[in-house]
Amino acid sequence: MGPLRDEESSPFGTSSRDSSSIAPQGSSASSKENVDTVDKSHGDDTGPPDAVQIPDFPEGGWRAWLTVMGGSMVTFCTFGVVQSFGVYQDYYTRVALSEHSPSAISLIGSLQVFFVFAMGLPAGHLFDAGYFHHLLLAGSAIYIFSIFMLSLAEPHHYYQYVLSQGIGMGLGMGLMFLPSLTITSHYFRLKRSIAMGIVVAGSSIGGVVYPILLNNVFERAGGFRWGVRSVAFMDLGFLIIANSIMRTRLPPKKKHADGGGATFRSVLTDVFWGVFVPFFYLQLYAVLHGVDPVFTKYSITIMNASSFFGRTVPNLLADSYGPLNVMIASSVLSAGLIFALFGATSVAGVTVFGIFYGFFSGGCISIAAPAVGSFITHRDLSDLGIRIGMLSFTLAFALLTGNPIAGALLTSHRIWHRPLIFAATAGYTPSINPLTDRRVHGRRESCRDMEDGHQTQEVDENMITSCDDN
Repeated sequence: MGPLRDEESSPFGTSSRDSSSIAPQGSSASSKENVDTVDKSHGDDTGPPDAVQIPDFPEGGWRAWLTVMGGSMVTFCTFGVVQSFGVYQDYYTRVALSEHSPSAISLIGSLQVFFVFAMGLPAGHLFDAGYFHHLLLAGSAIYIFSIFMLSLAEPHHYYQYVLSQGIGMGLGMGLMFLPSLTITSHYFRLKRSIAMGIVVAGSSIGGVVYPILLNNVFERAGGFRWGVRSVAFMDLGFLIIANSIMRTRLPPKKKHADGGGATFRSVLTDVFWGVFVPFFYLQLYAVLHGVDPVFTKYSITIMNASSFFGRTVPNLLADSYGPLNVMIASSVLSAGLIFALFGATSVAGVTVFGIFYGFFSGGCISIAAPAVGSFITHRDLSDLGIRIGMLSFTLAFALLTGNPIAGALLTSHRIWHRPLIFAATAGYTPSINPLTDRRVHGRRESCRDMEDGHQTQEVDENMITSCDDN
């Protein structure tokens, strides 16, 4: 396979043709070739054509699956910790930072998840430029250092927890998370959704292991320090392995194309304001409602264990039925399930809620990245990293504010119906936005078919204008 050219490939079509004309499928012999000729000026008849070789995708192989396994280890160490913040929320609220409100404490976790997603924009740009290993090494170093600093934080010194856990760990996670997810696009096209789902599912396994480990160690004398350090040593081992086995395959994108770059109007923009509220507050909710204390330590573990299946099964369906369709269904069901938490005041209730919410919210989260693939305009996938990065950056601000708002609504009087109604109502927004984006995606598909020559009938002038705008 020859190297990709620097110039932008056409966002539409698979055969050589002038962009101002529509040819029937099969009318050009070049439609059968792997190398497609596109007009750099997109319609300028005087511009010289540039040959762009479309990469082949192995859809498997030992190198591909080793990279997927390495990505799963990264999400285990990063997003798995994010999903386990409910353990810290409970511990800080009752012990280490008891003088602070639930809203102030949840801000620590919200800063963490904010940086995980906000760093996606610069990380996506650097990933496209070929700096994958630099991002992974730098993120690993910052993340491990910050965990050890968290183990040294003194009780009732709020700023120390914010700096080490909220900002430091968040920055390290952000440098690693998106590149480890996006690199699967180097190896998979038809199976991209399930490959990304397997990578994200690593966070569910982390979300099972961390709560069990931390809850049991925190109960011992000096348990917080050594509980955090044990996490640091375990993550250090996984990240060393991940850095050793993950490899890029496609050459970097050396230049961002003009006019075809990712924009907010062409990227799937969901608002996950309420999706992480149960992950932050379920354990505290169970404790304050008199659920068996032995069981409450495993409430988040149950939810994360269920989310493992929620991040693989829906992705399998997404490869057949489309990621946007699956995401809409998952979003609606996740939002509705938050209302069910009102009745989860027993062991059975918390268990049932954790299983169902973990599954459907897991599908909603893991489908977001593959759904961005529906809006890729470069046939060589050179814009995938920046598009996922822009999606992550958009979501970061909702994730930064969602959990503190829920904590403020909870108040020190523990008025639970306020944050739950907020989270459930806000959770319906991600089910509305994909409906809008489906119309945009449908229009893009029509434009692509038009450029490919699949439509031979007379084309409406408004459609041509709409395609030009995209």
